[in-house]
Amino acid sequence: MQSNFLMKKYLAIILVVFAAISCSEYQNILKSTDPELKYNKAVEYFEKNDFMRASTLFDEVSRYFRGTERSEQILNYLAKSYMGQKDYFTASEYYRTYVKTYPKGTYITEARFMIGYCYYLDSPDARLDQTATRDAINAFQEFLDIHPDSERVPEVNKLLDELKSKLAYKEFLSARLYYNLGNYLGNNYISAIIVAQNALKNYPANSNREELSYIILQSKYEQAVQSVEEKKIERYRDTIDEYYNYINEFPAGKYKREAERIYADAKRIVKD
Repeated sequence: MQSNFLMKKYLAIILVVFAAISCSEYQNILKSTDPELKYNKAVEYFEKNDFMRASTLFDEVSRYFRGTERSEQILNYLAKSYMGQKDYFTASEYYRTYVKTYPKGTYITEARFMIGYCYYLDSPDARLDQTATRDAINAFQEFLDIHPDSERVPEVNKLLDELKSKLAYKEFLSARLYYNLGNYLGNNYISAIIVAQNALKNYPANSNREELSYIILQSKYEQAVQSVEEKKIERYRDTIDEYYNYINEFPAGKYKREAERIYADAKRIVKD
């Protein structure tokens, strides 16, 4: 047991010493005025996945090599280094700079893909602001327009479907919220209908299609129930039409029983 303790102790000492030497070496490189040394060490750090040190050194030598063939490589390394640090916003900025600076560069296809992928990785939960999601969709769509024959096209299409599904889910959450608010501080059923209809139109293949359709039916029914007398019949008829829209698309839907109850009540009122 004592030998194991001593071994762990010596190992810890060795690691501390190694870290100190490594840190000292890095500080000396930072102080160096030799751009070739800094560039080569930056590549070494990058290959060892030490992306923070790599990005610092690449940034320092980028000014020295500006306008040379190496400048393109450095810009690519910088973008990848920030990807390695999971700083996707900064990485996307470097990839955008690359696309602007080298529109026919060696890494142009990858750079255009990575702009969208950075936004994709920054895309938050559907309940939060979806600016990054929309930016990712726009970037990926631009990629498809410019590189329709790229081997990445299937991957991009898959990512686009995922991003659009997230936006559709956010719309579903909004529509459901409006429905649950009902007539609180105004007629929220109208808002629920509009949001749900737009979601169905903009994202026709989304996984919440049935839920959105049922929210529209529910909202129209509640509007009819709570309507003033002169608008009741018209709104119940609209509810009946919406029932047919729902049942024709989802004849065995999970809300079939509730939909039929709504239909029966609307039919009774219109008949009466």
